[in-house]
Amino acid sequence: MNPPFATLAFCALALPAFADVSEVLDQHILPYFDGFTVATDTLAAQASETCDPALLKPAYNDAFNAWMAIGDLRIGPSESGALSIYFWPDKRGFTPRTLTRLIDEKDPVVQDATAYSEVSIAARGFFALEQMLYDPAFSDYGTDSYSCALTAAITADLAAQAKTLANAWAEEFAVTIRTAGQPDNGTYLSEDEALRAVYTQILSSLEFTSVQRLGQPLGTFDRPRPARAEARRSERSLKNVLLASESAYAMAGHLADWDIPHTDAAMSRLRDAATRIEDPAFQDITDPSARFRLEALQIAVQDLKTAIEGEIGGHLGIGAGFNSQDGD
Repeated sequence: MNPPFATLAFCALALPAFADVSEVLDQHILPYFDGFTVATDTLAAQASETCDPALLKPAYNDAFNAWMAIGDLRIGPSESGALSIYFWPDKRGFTPRTLTRLIDEKDPVVQDATAYSEVSIAARGFFALEQMLYDPAFSDYGTDSYSCALTAAITADLAAQAKTLANAWAEEFAVTIRTAGQPDNGTYLSEDEALRAVYTQILSSLEFTSVQRLGQPLGTFDRPRPARAEARRSERSLKNVLLASESAYAMAGHLADWDIPHTDAAMSRLRDAATRIEDPAFQDITDPSARFRLEALQIAVQDLKTAIEGEIGGHLGIGAGFNSQDGD
Protein backbone atom coordinates (compact mmCIF):
# COMPACT_ATOMS: atom_id res chain seq x y z
CA MET A 1 0.00 0.00 0.00
CA ASN A 2 2.84 2.35 0.85
CA PRO A 3 6.37 2.76 -0.54
CA PRO A 4 9.13 0.71 1.08
CA PHE A 5 10.78 1.99 4.20
CA ALA A 6 13.88 1.08 6.14
CA THR A 7 13.31 -1.47 8.86
CA LEU A 8 12.93 -0.41 12.46
CA ALA A 9 16.27 0.60 13.96
CA PHE A 10 16.18 0.48 17.73
CA CYS A 11 18.24 3.11 19.46
CA ALA A 12 20.30 2.03 22.45
CA LEU A 13 19.51 5.23 24.33
CA ALA A 14 16.95 4.97 27.09
CA LEU A 15 13.67 6.71 26.28
CA PRO A 16 12.67 9.60 28.54
CA ALA A 17 10.35 8.56 31.35
CA PHE A 18 8.11 11.58 30.80
CA ALA A 19 6.89 10.35 27.40
CA ASP A 20 3.33 9.89 28.61
CA VAL A 21 1.64 6.95 26.91
CA SER A 22 -1.06 6.91 29.60
CA GLU A 23 -2.01 10.49 28.72
CA VAL A 24 -2.54 9.46 25.10
CA LEU A 25 -4.91 6.77 26.35
CA ASP A 26 -6.71 8.90 28.93
CA GLN A 27 -6.97 12.16 27.00
CA HIS A 28 -7.42 10.90 23.46
CA ILE A 29 -7.90 7.23 22.61
CA LEU A 30 -10.36 6.08 25.26
CA PRO A 31 -12.54 9.23 25.34
CA TYR A 32 -12.84 9.23 21.55
CA PHE A 33 -13.81 5.57 21.49
CA ASP A 34 -16.53 6.46 24.00
CA GLY A 35 -17.64 9.32 21.77
CA PHE A 36 -17.68 7.04 18.76
CA THR A 37 -19.93 4.61 20.62
CA VAL A 38 -22.37 7.37 21.54
CA ALA A 39 -22.43 8.74 17.99
CA THR A 40 -23.09 5.35 16.39
CA ASP A 41 -25.78 4.55 18.96
CA THR A 42 -27.49 7.80 18.00
CA LEU A 43 -27.21 6.96 14.32
CA ALA A 44 -28.63 3.47 14.81
CA ALA A 45 -31.50 4.78 16.95
CA GLN A 46 -32.44 7.29 14.28
CA ALA A 47 -32.26 4.64 11.55
CA SER A 48 -34.61 2.41 13.53
CA GLU A 49 -37.19 5.22 13.38
CA THR A 50 -36.60 6.39 9.82
CA CYS A 51 -34.26 5.33 7.05
CA ASP A 52 -34.76 8.56 5.10
CA PRO A 53 -31.26 9.44 3.81
CA ALA A 54 -31.83 13.17 4.24
CA LEU A 55 -32.65 12.68 7.93
CA LEU A 56 -29.80 10.23 8.59
CA LYS A 57 -26.99 12.20 6.96
CA PRO A 58 -26.28 14.52 9.93
CA ALA A 59 -25.96 11.58 12.34
CA TYR A 60 -23.85 9.70 9.79
CA ASN A 61 -21.43 12.60 9.57
CA ASP A 62 -21.29 13.00 13.34
CA ALA A 63 -20.36 9.32 13.66
CA PHE A 64 -17.76 9.56 10.92
CA ASN A 65 -16.26 12.65 12.59
CA ALA A 66 -15.96 10.71 15.84
CA TRP A 67 -14.37 7.78 14.04
CA MET A 68 -11.66 9.89 12.43
CA ALA A 69 -10.13 10.64 15.83
CA ILE A 70 -9.26 6.96 16.39
CA GLY A 71 -9.90 5.37 13.01
CA ASP A 72 -6.27 5.13 11.90
CA LEU A 73 -5.21 3.09 14.92
CA ARG A 74 -4.00 -0.34 13.86
CA ILE A 75 -2.83 -1.96 17.07
CA GLY A 76 -4.56 -4.19 19.59
CA PRO A 77 -8.26 -4.70 18.86
CA SER A 78 -8.10 -2.10 16.08
CA GLU A 79 -5.61 -4.15 14.09
CA SER A 80 -8.41 -6.24 12.62
CA GLY A 81 -11.55 -4.80 14.22
CA ALA A 82 -11.36 -1.55 12.25
CA LEU A 83 -11.51 -3.21 8.84
CA SER A 84 -15.25 -3.84 8.80
CA ILE A 85 -15.92 -0.31 10.03
CA TYR A 86 -13.66 1.34 7.50
CA PHE A 87 -13.30 -0.66 4.28
CA TRP A 88 -11.31 1.71 2.07
CA PRO A 89 -9.77 2.02 -0.44
CA ASP A 90 -12.10 -0.20 -2.41
CA LYS A 91 -10.39 -0.07 -5.80
CA ARG A 92 -12.37 -2.98 -7.23
CA GLY A 93 -15.81 -1.74 -6.25
CA PHE A 94 -16.67 -4.56 -3.87
CA THR A 95 -19.02 -2.39 -1.83
CA PRO A 96 -21.53 -1.46 -4.56
CA ARG A 97 -21.44 -5.00 -5.96
CA THR A 98 -22.08 -6.59 -2.58
CA LEU A 99 -24.89 -4.18 -1.73
CA THR A 100 -26.46 -4.75 -5.14
CA ARG A 101 -26.42 -8.50 -4.59
CA LEU A 102 -28.06 -8.20 -1.17
CA ILE A 103 -30.77 -5.94 -2.58
CA ASP A 104 -31.41 -8.03 -5.70
CA GLU A 105 -31.70 -11.22 -3.65
CA LYS A 106 -33.54 -9.52 -0.78
CA ASP A 107 -31.26 -11.48 1.49
CA PRO A 108 -33.01 -11.99 4.85
CA VAL A 109 -29.68 -11.52 6.64
CA VAL A 110 -30.74 -7.92 7.34
CA GLN A 111 -33.30 -9.23 9.84
CA ASP A 112 -30.67 -10.91 12.03
CA ALA A 113 -28.03 -8.73 13.67
CA THR A 114 -25.80 -11.69 14.49
CA ALA A 115 -25.99 -12.99 10.95
CA TYR A 116 -25.30 -9.53 9.53
CA SER A 117 -22.08 -9.35 11.49
CA GLU A 118 -20.85 -12.23 9.31
CA VAL A 119 -21.52 -10.67 5.90
CA SER A 120 -18.69 -9.35 3.73
CA ILE A 121 -16.92 -6.32 5.17
CA ALA A 122 -17.75 -4.61 1.86
CA ALA A 123 -21.38 -4.37 3.03
CA ARG A 124 -20.56 -3.10 6.49
CA GLY A 125 -19.34 0.14 8.01
CA PHE A 126 -19.12 3.72 6.83
CA PHE A 127 -18.60 3.21 3.13
CA ALA A 128 -21.48 0.80 2.70
CA LEU A 129 -23.65 3.27 4.56
CA GLU A 130 -22.34 6.17 2.48
CA GLN A 131 -23.44 4.30 -0.63
CA MET A 132 -26.94 3.82 0.78
CA LEU A 133 -27.30 7.46 1.84
CA TYR A 134 -25.51 9.38 -0.89
CA ASP A 135 -25.33 7.35 -4.10
CA PRO A 136 -28.43 7.93 -6.29
CA ALA A 137 -28.16 4.34 -7.50
CA PHE A 138 -28.89 3.16 -3.93
CA SER A 139 -30.43 6.03 -1.97
CA ASP A 140 -33.75 6.37 -3.80
CA TYR A 141 -35.76 3.95 -1.70
CA GLY A 142 -39.01 3.92 0.21
CA THR A 143 -39.50 3.40 3.92
CA ASP A 144 -41.02 -0.05 3.39
CA SER A 145 -38.31 -1.26 0.99
CA TYR A 146 -35.59 -3.84 1.43
CA SER A 147 -33.02 -1.04 1.02
CA CYS A 148 -34.51 0.71 4.03
CA ALA A 149 -34.08 -2.44 6.11
CA LEU A 150 -30.55 -2.82 4.78
CA THR A 151 -29.66 0.74 5.81
CA ALA A 152 -31.00 0.13 9.30
CA ALA A 153 -29.03 -3.13 9.51
CA ILE A 154 -25.78 -1.41 8.56
CA THR A 155 -26.27 1.28 11.21
CA ALA A 156 -27.11 -1.26 13.91
CA ASP A 157 -24.07 -3.33 12.95
CA LEU A 158 -21.88 -0.23 13.04
CA ALA A 159 -23.09 0.64 16.54
CA ALA A 160 -22.43 -2.92 17.71
CA GLN A 161 -18.93 -2.83 16.25
CA ALA A 162 -18.21 0.50 17.92
CA LYS A 163 -19.24 -0.87 21.30
CA THR A 164 -17.17 -4.04 20.88
CA LEU A 165 -14.09 -2.10 19.84
CA ALA A 166 -14.43 0.50 22.61
CA ASN A 167 -14.87 -2.20 25.25
CA ALA A 168 -11.87 -4.14 23.98
CA TRP A 169 -9.71 -1.04 24.28
CA ALA A 170 -11.00 0.05 27.67
CA GLU A 171 -11.16 -3.34 29.35
CA GLU A 172 -8.21 -5.13 27.78
CA PHE A 173 -5.75 -3.35 25.53
CA ALA A 174 -5.36 -0.17 27.54
CA VAL A 175 -4.32 -2.40 30.44
CA THR A 176 -1.85 -4.17 28.16
CA ILE A 177 -0.25 -0.84 27.26
CA ARG A 178 -0.18 0.44 30.84
CA THR A 179 1.42 -2.76 32.16
CA ALA A 180 4.14 -2.91 29.52
CA GLY A 181 7.28 -4.51 30.89
CA GLN A 182 5.56 -6.39 33.68
CA PRO A 183 6.27 -10.14 33.90
CA ASP A 184 2.81 -11.24 32.74
CA ASN A 185 2.70 -8.91 29.73
CA GLY A 186 3.54 -10.95 26.65
CA THR A 187 2.67 -8.18 24.19
CA TYR A 188 5.02 -5.43 25.29
CA LEU A 189 8.12 -6.70 27.06
CA SER A 190 9.19 -3.19 28.04
CA GLU A 191 7.74 0.29 28.39
CA ASP A 192 9.86 1.30 25.40
CA GLU A 193 7.98 -1.17 23.20
CA ALA A 194 4.61 0.25 24.19
CA LEU A 195 5.85 3.79 23.59
CA ARG A 196 7.14 2.88 20.15
CA ALA A 197 3.85 1.17 19.30
CA VAL A 198 1.85 4.31 20.13
CA TYR A 199 4.36 6.56 18.36
CA THR A 200 4.03 4.30 15.30
CA GLN A 201 0.31 5.03 15.11
CA ILE A 202 0.92 8.77 14.87
CA LEU A 203 3.33 8.47 11.97
CA SER A 204 1.47 5.74 10.12
CA SER A 205 -1.75 7.77 10.23
CA LEU A 206 -0.01 10.72 8.57
CA GLU A 207 1.61 8.40 6.06
CA PHE A 208 -1.78 6.91 5.20
CA THR A 209 -3.26 10.36 4.78
CA SER A 210 -0.47 11.45 2.46
CA VAL A 211 -0.22 8.28 0.36
CA GLN A 212 -3.83 7.14 0.31
CA ARG A 213 -6.26 9.93 1.23
CA LEU A 214 -4.39 12.38 -0.98
CA GLY A 215 -2.28 10.17 -3.21
CA GLN A 216 -5.17 8.04 -4.44
CA PRO A 217 -7.17 10.89 -6.01
CA LEU A 218 -4.05 12.74 -7.15
CA GLY A 219 -2.84 9.78 -9.18
CA THR A 220 -0.46 11.30 -11.73
CA PHE A 221 -0.55 14.62 -13.51
CA ASP A 222 -1.57 12.91 -16.75
CA ARG A 223 -4.00 10.59 -15.02
CA PRO A 224 -5.65 12.03 -11.91
CA ARG A 225 -8.19 9.76 -10.21
CA PRO A 226 -10.82 11.91 -8.49
CA ALA A 227 -13.21 8.92 -8.31
CA ARG A 228 -10.81 7.37 -5.80
CA ALA A 229 -11.14 10.19 -3.28
CA GLU A 230 -12.11 8.93 0.15
CA ALA A 231 -15.79 9.52 1.02
CA ARG A 232 -16.27 11.66 -2.10
CA ARG A 233 -20.03 10.96 -2.27
CA SER A 234 -20.54 12.56 1.13
CA GLU A 235 -17.95 15.24 0.27
CA ARG A 236 -15.85 14.32 3.31
CA SER A 237 -12.52 13.90 1.51
CA LEU A 238 -10.99 17.14 2.77
CA LYS A 239 -12.63 16.87 6.18
CA ASN A 240 -11.16 13.39 6.70
CA VAL A 241 -7.66 14.59 5.78
CA LEU A 242 -7.94 17.41 8.28
CA LEU A 243 -9.49 15.34 11.08
CA ALA A 244 -6.95 12.54 10.72
CA SER A 245 -4.09 15.05 10.76
CA GLU A 246 -5.54 16.83 13.79
CA SER A 247 -5.81 13.50 15.58
CA ALA A 248 -2.18 12.57 14.88
CA TYR A 249 -1.09 16.03 16.00
CA ALA A 250 -3.13 15.75 19.21
CA MET A 251 -1.69 12.34 20.08
CA ALA A 252 1.81 13.65 19.44
CA GLY A 253 1.13 16.52 21.82
CA HIS A 254 -0.10 14.15 24.53
CA LEU A 255 2.96 11.96 24.07
CA ALA A 256 5.32 14.87 24.68
CA ASP A 257 5.32 17.11 27.73
CA TRP A 258 7.81 19.55 26.27
CA ASP A 259 7.33 22.40 23.81
CA ILE A 260 6.97 21.32 20.17
CA PRO A 261 7.07 24.61 18.21
CA HIS A 262 8.07 23.04 14.88
CA THR A 263 5.22 20.56 15.10
CA ASP A 264 2.80 23.33 16.08
CA ALA A 265 3.92 25.42 13.12
CA ALA A 266 3.63 22.47 10.73
CA MET A 267 0.06 21.84 11.87
CA SER A 268 -0.76 25.50 11.38
CA ARG A 269 0.56 25.35 7.82
CA LEU A 270 -1.49 22.23 7.17
CA ARG A 271 -4.66 23.93 8.33
CA ASP A 272 -3.87 26.90 6.12
CA ALA A 273 -3.29 24.63 3.10
CA ALA A 274 -6.65 22.96 3.77
CA THR A 275 -8.47 26.30 3.63
CA ARG A 276 -7.23 26.75 0.06
CA ILE A 277 -8.96 23.61 -1.21
CA GLU A 278 -12.10 24.64 -3.07
CA ASP A 279 -13.77 21.25 -3.65
CA PRO A 280 -14.15 19.24 -0.41
CA ALA A 281 -14.52 16.04 -2.47
CA PHE A 282 -11.36 16.64 -4.56
CA GLN A 283 -13.33 16.28 -7.79
CA ASP A 284 -11.76 19.36 -9.39
CA ILE A 285 -8.18 18.07 -9.54
CA THR A 286 -8.25 17.69 -13.30
CA ASP A 287 -7.72 21.47 -13.17
CA PRO A 288 -3.97 22.17 -12.75
CA SER A 289 -4.48 24.93 -10.18
CA ALA A 290 -6.73 22.71 -8.05
CA ARG A 291 -4.20 19.91 -8.33
CA PHE A 292 -1.42 22.25 -7.19
CA ARG A 293 -3.41 23.16 -4.07
CA LEU A 294 -4.01 19.50 -3.24
CA GLU A 295 -0.33 18.71 -3.74
CA ALA A 296 0.48 21.57 -1.36
CA LEU A 297 -1.79 19.98 1.23
CA GLN A 298 -0.05 16.64 0.72
CA ILE A 299 3.32 18.32 1.29
CA ALA A 300 1.95 19.93 4.46
CA VAL A 301 0.92 16.50 5.78
CA GLN A 302 4.37 15.14 5.01
CA ASP A 303 5.95 18.15 6.72
CA LEU A 304 3.89 17.51 9.85
CA LYS A 305 5.14 13.94 9.92
CA THR A 306 8.73 15.14 9.49
CA ALA A 307 8.33 17.68 12.28
CA ILE A 308 7.00 15.02 14.67
CA GLU A 309 9.84 12.69 13.76
CA GLY A 310 12.42 15.35 14.49
CA GLU A 311 10.88 17.10 17.47
CA ILE A 312 9.28 14.14 19.26
CA GLY A 313 10.87 11.02 17.80
CA GLY A 314 14.29 12.62 18.06
CA HIS A 315 13.66 13.66 21.65
CA LEU A 316 12.59 10.12 22.49
CA GLY A 317 15.65 8.60 20.87
CA ILE A 318 13.67 6.99 18.05
CA GLY A 319 15.93 7.67 15.11
CA ALA A 320 15.49 8.17 11.38
CA GLY A 321 15.65 4.43 10.74
CA PHE A 322 12.27 3.98 12.42
CA ASN A 323 9.66 2.38 10.17
CA SER A 324 6.28 3.98 10.80
CA GLN A 325 4.55 1.08 9.05
CA ASP A 326 5.83 -1.43 11.61
CA GLY A 327 3.57 -1.55 14.66
CA ASP A 328 5.65 -4.08 16.53
